[in-house]
Amino acid sequence: MMLSGFFRLGVWQNFIRAWRSGYSGNLEGEGFTLGGVYVIGAGTQGVLLEHREKEFGDKVSLPSVLEAAEKIKPQAS
Repeated sequence: MMLSGFFRLGVWQNFIRAWRSGYSGNLEGEGFTLGGVYVIGAGTQGVLLEHREKEFGDKVSLPSVLEAAEKIKPQAS
């Protein structure tokens, strides 16, 4: 995303939302890498949830993470 990411309206909306909710960071690090969240089940269950950031500050839905985590079945030993 590099420099073009700073010109996207959604990025600025996410920044303002985070700032208003009290988030503060040290602004150290690369800063150009988008993140993601995976919920992976035991054994052959595989990936139960995949969320990849499309732009800086794109958050995963907490209820969807909890729902996916509840689907994890213990692996028989």
